[in-house]
Amino acid sequence: MEAEKKILGSDEAWENGDLGNTEVNAIPLSDAKQREMDLAIEDSLGLCPISIRLERSLIEDFKNIATINKLGYQTLMRQALKRFAEYEKKRIVSLMAAEMETRMEEERKVAVQIKKPTVRSKEKKAA
Repeated sequence: MEAEKKILGSDEAWENGDLGNTEVNAIPLSDAKQREMDLAIEDSLGLCPISIRLERSLIEDFKNIATINKLGYQTLMRQALKRFAEYEKKRIVSLMAAEMETRMEEERKVAVQIKKPTVRSKEKKAA
């Protein structure tokens, strides 16, 4: 009988599946245990499952793009949504800041006009 070849533990060995990536190493889980484990992973990653209806063509586009980028399509969708949300938050904050700046400038102009004596009040003081 030929001795089994020992594979040294390394990041590369784990990544390419040389270690622990066979049915012999897999421990079958009950459906309940698998669901419990999935929920624990989702919770630890801060993920929340949702249901959404999207056009088939959009899903196919994401699947094709994900394949090219060697990602899962749901991961790609999550990244795209996250980027969009971050951009929109920045845009909204920027708009709000610009609006606030405009209001402050208008209030400053009003305050300057209130402090500035009018021509009539100067004439009354001279008389």
